[in-house]
Amino acid sequence: MFHAFSALLKRDLLLAFRHRGELANPLLFFLMIVTLYPLGVSPEVDLLRKIAPGVIWIAALLSALFSLENLFRSDFEDGALEQMLLSAQPLSLLVLGKVLAHWLVSGLPMLLMAPLLGLLLAMPPPAIAALTLTLGLGTPLLSLVGAIGVALTVGLRRGGVLLTLLVMPLYIPVLIFATNAVTAAAAGMPIAGQIYFLAALLVLALTLAPLAIAAALRISVS
Repeated sequence: MFHAFSALLKRDLLLAFRHRGELANPLLFFLMIVTLYPLGVSPEVDLLRKIAPGVIWIAALLSALFSLENLFRSDFEDGALEQMLLSAQPLSLLVLGKVLAHWLVSGLPMLLMAPLLGLLLAMPPPAIAALTLTLGLGTPLLSLVGAIGVALTVGLRRGGVLLTLLVMPLYIPVLIFATNAVTAAAAGMPIAGQIYFLAALLVLALTLAPLAIAAALRISVS
């Protein structure tokens, strides 16, 4: 099972790096939202410091949603998804490998760019540390939850709008607790409660989301 997981992970990473244009689009989208926001609102430092957590997290959420639609699309079109369904290996483990590959090429770069963007928006060091921590917990959660919506809509020709309607309400708690944690850290308040909540959501998603994704794929392909 580990060999099948690692082989699928390597395959998806290789395909992602072969299509660098598609790989860069969500990251450029994330970067453009954050960097252009001060130009559209105000370059005032105090205002930027207040809105920075929400701006960066909304940009991360939209970028993750933007990159999700092709998670299973190419496999569905070339028949690889049917082979995964017929495989002797657990489908939940295989889809977990695909979600991990998606996070490595989309969520991890956003996590690495976050401290620099926090400095750009005049965030204090405690808030930048909290932002990095919440993105580290939240972006895998966005990929796992979003993959359920992708699996349900993979058989539809134009499922982007439906995907947004399915997934966006599930993203709201992550957005609320993550931005609240960063804002509290900037004010010098404890953030343990918000971090524990995000960590609990991530553990729950890691446990249940692969099973839900596998079931949704069987429904969509059948």
